[in-house]
Amino acid sequence: MRASLNIAHRGFLCLTAFLASSSVVGNAAVQGVAAEYLLGLGIGDITGPVVETNMMGYASLAQTDTGLHLRQRSRAWIVADSANPSNRVVFINADIAMGDTGIRRSIVNALSTKYPDLYNNDNIALVSTHQHSGVGGYLENLLPQLTALGYVKETAAAIVQGTVLAVQRAHDSLAPGSLSLGNTTIVDGNINRSPSAYLANPAEERAKYQYDQDKELSLLRFDDVSGNARGFLSFFAVHGTSLYENNTLVSSDNKGMAAYLYEAMVEPNAMPGNNTFVAGFTQSNVGDTSPNTLGAFCESPGEEWDGQPCEFDHSTCGNKTEDCHGRGPGFTISDFESNRIIGQRQANGAKTLMGMALPQVTGAINYVHAYMNMSFREFTLANGSTAMTCPPAMGYSFAGGTTDGPGAFDFIQGDNTSTPQNPFWEIVKGAVTPNPPQVQIDCQAPKPILLDTGYATFPYSWSPNTVDIQMLRVGNLVMLIMPGELTTMAGRRMRDAIRTKLISEGVIGEDAYVVIAGPANTYAHYVATREEYAVQRYEGASTIFGQYTLESYMDKYGSLVGYLADGNTSQPASDPASPDLSGSAISLRTGVVFDGAGIGHNFGDVSTDVASTPYSAGQSVSAVFVGANPRNNLRLEGTFLTVDRLVNGAWTAVRSDSHPSTTYQWLRTSTILGTSTANLTWTIESGTPAGTYRFTYFGDSKSLGGTITPFVGHSGNFTVA
Repeated sequence: MRASLNIAHRGFLCLTAFLASSSVVGNAAVQGVAAEYLLGLGIGDITGPVVETNMMGYASLAQTDTGLHLRQRSRAWIVADSANPSNRVVFINADIAMGDTGIRRSIVNALSTKYPDLYNNDNIALVSTHQHSGVGGYLENLLPQLTALGYVKETAAAIVQGTVLAVQRAHDSLAPGSLSLGNTTIVDGNINRSPSAYLANPAEERAKYQYDQDKELSLLRFDDVSGNARGFLSFFAVHGTSLYENNTLVSSDNKGMAAYLYEAMVEPNAMPGNNTFVAGFTQSNVGDTSPNTLGAFCESPGEEWDGQPCEFDHSTCGNKTEDCHGRGPGFTISDFESNRIIGQRQANGAKTLMGMALPQVTGAINYVHAYMNMSFREFTLANGSTAMTCPPAMGYSFAGGTTDGPGAFDFIQGDNTSTPQNPFWEIVKGAVTPNPPQVQIDCQAPKPILLDTGYATFPYSWSPNTVDIQMLRVGNLVMLIMPGELTTMAGRRMRDAIRTKLISEGVIGEDAYVVIAGPANTYAHYVATREEYAVQRYEGASTIFGQYTLESYMDKYGSLVGYLADGNTSQPASDPASPDLSGSAISLRTGVVFDGAGIGHNFGDVSTDVASTPYSAGQSVSAVFVGANPRNNLRLEGTFLTVDRLVNGAWTAVRSDSHPSTTYQWLRTSTILGTSTANLTWTIESGTPAGTYRFTYFGDSKSLGGTITPFVGHSGNFTVA
């Protein structure tokens, strides 16, 4: 049977109370129109350096980007009270692996400076799609910087710049409108990648739910006063790991693909990023989810277990983790096809809801934000006993990885002993903290500590001790902005606890609807249930604040429910914010020295041209150009390539580097000479009009003196039959 929480969610009905008003949006007057809310939607390009930079998510030194598949974007939604427009919330959904304290601080500072009376630290939420194919190096703490060779300023700057632009565009588009809310089931959009840990939860609790993974997509629809859809914000739990660890093309994984597919369906003639309809596919309680829906199999050529399902309890093949890999629905074709399929399934779920008459959302706008220091935080459990969270630490199974991205050496999931003695990790352990103090060992038990990051402060903090606690309320919808990855059951408990509080304290009635959005604002790794923590699979080992992490969040978020009540304008007392680490950040990456075209060549020259024979749908056409390092100019809000069609004697761009049918691949051919190539590829889609086409390559070269000069190159013409 379905969970009672979801039944209650599905059953709510409420009528929107439209208010005639004349309000002020920014500096522009909005004429009197019947609407309870002012709504704004915007989008911005946040793509960092697409080459020579480690990618964020799998934490693999070998995964250094070599080009671009899909640009990363931030999408923003603003909901304001039409009767009191300064009362508003901002929800940002960014195509990044996780939220970050430093990134959020910079975004808040920029917006609060530009709009001092409207946007602040309390009403802005920075949520991630948790994709694993984006540009890395932007997080403030040292642990996630290690594989990126430190802090990557260009990545961080691009995220901040594009996100602020998305919010500005949302602000400028504010107009009266209405909201509605509903949900639908996507059965084939995810699986549980740690089913043995899920089974550790009480049988009577598991019996409340049909699946061991949340299958529901919740959607908040944004309409103008005429009932025309301007966009939506949806919530569905599935990891952004459709693209595998060996991928080196920057992309936005299945959430970004879903957004592209939906926005292109609504505005097929708009270049991606220039659309006005904004489709939001937000991450939810993602912790133990996987998009690799065929399951995990052994890829061990020559071994008897090759091609067999991985061992159930530990996800191993021959007692090793390296060969156990999850397979997406397009496995026989490519991980990019799996990515498209999972994205399409989410888009189809949203399309189903957008085609229905959904119950309208009505009621107050409110928000609450506080900082919470999780190191040795004592609080009272529901049974009256005292519990405590711990300074951050990673367990041994953290190094075992998951079926989406297996670990290495002799670490496996579900091993709560400290027996592995791999020399590499022993050196790493010693560099972090030689011996965790006994109080930390006891606090983190039964987790054996691999990396005691809470006590690692050289050259600056390895992990956050303080997290953002935030909730946004829009009518009967409450969004829990979570600083970590909650597992399926952890998310269910969290939603149920807060919904119960909202109703019991009279903040919202029985139609209260609660969703989880994260990992957001601060990245504090995972949140497993106590039962899952005891099993110590990857998610439990990565629950950095100890076994009572979930209960601590439930306690704190629950204590702040009253601040969401109608008419409340106060904010709670708060622990101090995390220190600003930007002044301490180190980077071992070298900049671009110079670019060379090579003797007898110019930047943008074609070195390998398109074929002269006609192409047809399904075929790929490519051209190779004399290139320059794309780090010289990220071309935010622009493109490294276009596919142009000849129409009535003039060239018209019909594809860019933001279309999934194109790829931009860069290759350094000589470090000494500074030469490189750019390979542009287009896989021709079904339905492409017959005609004459060409590639255009946009680049920027850097001289020895540091001058950056833009250039343009064109391929020869080719025909599509």
